[in-house]
Amino acid sequence: MAYRIGVDIGGSFTDFAVFDETSKTISALKVFSRPDQPGAEVLEGMTQLQSRYGIMPEQVSYFTHGTTVGINTVIQRKGLRLGLFATDGFVDVLELARLKIPNMYDLFSQRPAPLVTRDRVFPIDARMDAEGAEIAPLNADSVRAALRGALAKQCEGVVVSLLHAYRNPAHELAVREIAAAEAPGLPVFLSHEVWPIIREYERTITATISGYVQPKVAHYLERLQATLKGVGVTPEPRITKSNGGVMAAEQGKSDCVQMIFSGTASGVIGAAFVARTAGVDRAMSIDIGGTSADVALILDGKPQYGVGEAIGEFSIFVPSVSVSSIGEGGGSIAWLDSLNVLKVGPESAGSTPGPACYGRGGVRPTVTDSFVVCKLLGAQDLGYNAVKIDRDAACKALQPIADRLQIGIEQAAQAVQEICVSSMYAGISGLVSRFGIDPREFTMIAFGGAGPMLAGLLAREMKLKEVLVPPTPGVLSALGGLVADLKNDFIKTIYHPLNAAIVPVLQAGLDELRGKGMQWLSEQDGFEGGAQIDVSADLRYAGQSYEIETVLDADAIARGDLNALAASFHARHEQMFGHADKKAAIQVINLRLVAGGPSAKPVLPRAATASAPPEVLTIQSMWLDSAWRDVPIYLRAGLLAGHAFDGPAVVAQADCTTVIPPGCACRVDEWGNLRIAISQA
Repeated sequence: MAYRIGVDIGGSFTDFAVFDETSKTISALKVFSRPDQPGAEVLEGMTQLQSRYGIMPEQVSYFTHGTTVGINTVIQRKGLRLGLFATDGFVDVLELARLKIPNMYDLFSQRPAPLVTRDRVFPIDARMDAEGAEIAPLNADSVRAALRGALAKQCEGVVVSLLHAYRNPAHELAVREIAAAEAPGLPVFLSHEVWPIIREYERTITATISGYVQPKVAHYLERLQATLKGVGVTPEPRITKSNGGVMAAEQGKSDCVQMIFSGTASGVIGAAFVARTAGVDRAMSIDIGGTSADVALILDGKPQYGVGEAIGEFSIFVPSVSVSSIGEGGGSIAWLDSLNVLKVGPESAGSTPGPACYGRGGVRPTVTDSFVVCKLLGAQDLGYNAVKIDRDAACKALQPIADRLQIGIEQAAQAVQEICVSSMYAGISGLVSRFGIDPREFTMIAFGGAGPMLAGLLAREMKLKEVLVPPTPGVLSALGGLVADLKNDFIKTIYHPLNAAIVPVLQAGLDELRGKGMQWLSEQDGFEGGAQIDVSADLRYAGQSYEIETVLDADAIARGDLNALAASFHARHEQMFGHADKKAAIQVINLRLVAGGPSAKPVLPRAATASAPPEVLTIQSMWLDSAWRDVPIYLRAGLLAGHAFDGPAVVAQADCTTVIPPGCACRVDEWGNLRIAISQA
């Protein structure tokens, strides 16, 4: 027997999804995350898989892993102490950024301090023009002076980002040669190698973040490789990428910028797989863990992508699954400010000590505790028996808030839930407006340890059509890694009007990127042919200050059909903004190519068909919608295709709990998904 294992490490739990290649079934497991000892949770999980399911390490045929180590390094500002070498006259690139303040409605809002402070930025005497022609040669003495300054400031590495290096990287390469001779062993990160894009700030901040997280990412991946090898797992582990693909862990050590959003992308890919299987063409995924809620749109079974996604206080400009993160999760702490206004988050109890109800030393109330107080949570042990719920501890933690607000503890718990849902509503409303969608047409795919618990309440407020809860919602992010394909992005700046003169430029650029893509695929272990090549370009009307990524027909480029390329852009512009100027001149800024190689996908079995009504495990009094109600509890394992029941109801399973609000109706589809129709009353 052979098993494919996907792992996702969250703030509270580490999730394992195991696909049996013989029986075509999926097993799941949760263990507590170990931020104090990264990698220890993987070892613990492998040990439990062996004891619980009899899965031996030597039976593992595929291992993929999603991690948040990169993004956490930036958020916590615990990365490499870097120096920045910039073109003389442009040393304030990180300070200036885009001259925007974080909150446009707050005149006192301040931009975050850069990852490289101004005293660690050094000028390099050299200059290329916008076409890549040398204006002033590299002054080696300025490089040596910059190196001396960086070492004097105790820099542990340097980022080199010189003007127009995306066109001609000769000066950046020369700087690295001098650094290797003058300061051997000093890590040097070149902007054109990290991501060769036009615009100095975007290229510089992307290269800076890459260098900033590289040591921690590389160390983490080395420990992961050693841990797996030590227990007898032989396949090279793969890491999920920001773009929703996977790559070898060894590549991730140096190309770490591509895995910054590794963990969040895995969940969206898993949700897209569920949407395709269930035939849902308009979906909104929501992954609620212990710390945050991550929301993404999935149209026609495909996630939406973007650049400039936020990573902590900064943006990074590599292609990524477009995810909006909201700072509320199951472990988010409820508190009162000095005016007795109830707040939830952004601080989280994490895995240690965790919510008070976990009995691991937590004393501050969390969203999870509020559900325990209302008895909506706790009928069954959670996290595959890793957690035994202590309601008395949850009540004790929440009582001070109830006392200060002079309300009952159940009302205080409901208020915590309403504040949490309200914050999520506000965050998701921005996504709805950005893409111009009608939420009434969408299905919310809920997963993560707290997703099914909160999704019904949130979907009811947003008036979504329905909520879909997959069979193993608590570990869907881990499953996402198992269904992700090999995938890598390539880019080439063109910056040329869309006219007859661009035809050979586009054709040469496409040939170059296709060659790089096929070479990358051929170097990936497990690639067996069947490459998928997708081509797009960043286009704009002449005079616009922003571009729109537009899917292009590679054959149209090959035959020089400019009309077809222009038509694609006009259609995309009209789709996004409601209008297009078909007489206006068009500029091509960047040519993009995505090279993909398919991976073996699990074939999910259909659920058995019900021949009798669903069995109620028990009926328990629960506080819901401002009243105690008798609520039936169903076991997920006993629900079969065709089963249906009305809310209020609770469905309990090993990895999460699903709450069906009053007025909503739940049915089980042929794949075993819970389909909760949301009342629009």
